[in-house]
Amino acid sequence: MDDLTGAVWRKSTLSGPEGDECVEVAMNLPGLVAVRDSKDLLGPSLIFGPGVWSAFVEDIKRGSFEERRS
Repeated sequence: MDDLTGAVWRKSTLSGPEGDECVEVAMNLPGLVAVRDSKDLLGPSLIFGPGVWSAFVEDIKRGSFEERRS
């Protein structure tokens, strides 16, 4: 299990008006990026390597996950 002690969590500025409809990301820990649900701060976190996370973010920016309609 990865130790997330000292994680500095950041929430998207695009979060809902109450600030509780988003994920939070911690990128300050060596060799990993942690992601959690902002509504369940004590719940589980997903852990990614920095390269995998960067590729995911770039795919989002390119629209790779946009819904396609027939």
